[in-house]
Amino acid sequence: MKSFKELQVFIEQQIQEESRRIKTFSPANLYEPIGYTLDMGGKRLRPVLALLAYNMFRDNLEQVIPAALAIEIFHNFTLLHDDIMDKADVRRNQPTVHKKYSENVAILSGDAMSILAYQYLLKSPSGNLRQMGELFSKTAIEICEGQQYDMDFETRDNVSIDEYLNMIRLKTAVLLACSLKIGALAAEAPTQTADQLYDFGINLGLAFQLQDDWLDVFADQKKFGKRIGGDIVSNKKTFLLLKALELSKGTTNQSLQEWIKKENFDPEEKIAAITAIYQQLDISEITLQTIETYYQSALKIWKELDLHISQKSELLILAKRVIERDR
Repeated sequence: MKSFKELQVFIEQQIQEESRRIKTFSPANLYEPIGYTLDMGGKRLRPVLALLAYNMFRDNLEQVIPAALAIEIFHNFTLLHDDIMDKADVRRNQPTVHKKYSENVAILSGDAMSILAYQYLLKSPSGNLRQMGELFSKTAIEICEGQQYDMDFETRDNVSIDEYLNMIRLKTAVLLACSLKIGALAAEAPTQTADQLYDFGINLGLAFQLQDDWLDVFADQKKFGKRIGGDIVSNKKTFLLLKALELSKGTTNQSLQEWIKKENFDPEEKIAAITAIYQQLDISEITLQTIETYYQSALKIWKELDLHISQKSELLILAKRVIERDR
């Protein structure tokens, strides 16, 4: 069983090889931005999850590389289009694709990435390829549904926390869950175990996104790789904001509402003011407790996996890395 770090190094090499190959394709203006996107790095969490799940049952990792690459390419496609919709200038401390090239190029290159992802998946030699394809397609449409909910929330002032949690389940958690289950399916693992890994991924994904919400306000700017307080400036409906709206009363709620409605403001002043409200309402601790709840749910599933401790220990190590991350 390879370690998380070994799997991370392994898949990074594969991604870089494919990036170099893709950048030789024509027309260059379509494929170069794809290579640029893949070269921006990142945690490679999703393909590592696929490799890890596969490696619980089999050692010949080359068999799962096509599925892992499909997942990472599809994930980066979603980021590319998210950045356009969010009008984001920076990702991983580098210019976003639509800023470096153009919005039209970014849209088309993103479309190509989504198709490339399916081409990679179809190279999987597993006898479960049809189930893998069905899961991948289901996940892809759920991510689109989650993105639409996220966009709908921008114009609504009555979003509930339950609605928000469902949105991040679709937009973020299902791809983590899909990564684990596809790895298990590629290895032709027992159906029950593949389903348990999916449920583990859902809980881990919810914790992951809530951690992202928390980091946007409370992280170290240099480590995080994105602008701190960006969600606050854009009035993005996050768990922190929705919980603050739910708990705040009187002048505190009035102040929060005023900042949300302001059209002309100094961004740093707004970030400082709303962060102070979060601190007053103990939003940081409430968010961290909610993250812990989902982590414990994932841990319960992990304990129930009918696998030897040596087969599943790396999954727990990876889950802890996700919860303890600072970027």
